[in-house]
Amino acid sequence: MLILVLTYTVLAFGGLFALALVILRIGTLMGDCPVSAARARTAALTITTGFVAIGAGGAILIGAGIPFLAAAPLSAVMLALGCATLCLGLGFTHAVATLRAVTQPPAADSAAPLQPVEAPVAPA
Repeated sequence: MLILVLTYTVLAFGGLFALALVILRIGTLMGDCPVSAARARTAALTITTGFVAIGAGGAILIGAGIPFLAAAPLSAVMLALGCATLCLGLGFTHAVATLRAVTQPPAADSAAPLQPVEAPVAPA
């Protein structure tokens, strides 16, 4: 059972590490644009940190359920790996979508200069 749990741990955290590197690489590629370079690099690091923190917690939580299916340990590990892969994939998709949204240039309406608002005149 210990070998199976260690195998799950290595595979789940290996996947987490690989996806975190991909997020950082996407942020680096988005940082090549001179308009959004600073935003992309900062956002990539911040989003990757959050992804790793939440992903590690999820992988640990899912792995903690392996002993509950001790009667079929290999099935328990495969089930846990499937759940961890699904959760990490969904988190990765959300992280990349957030990174893309952060690095988008401002909309045309928000780029227009603000017009001063005249104060209402009280009736005399």
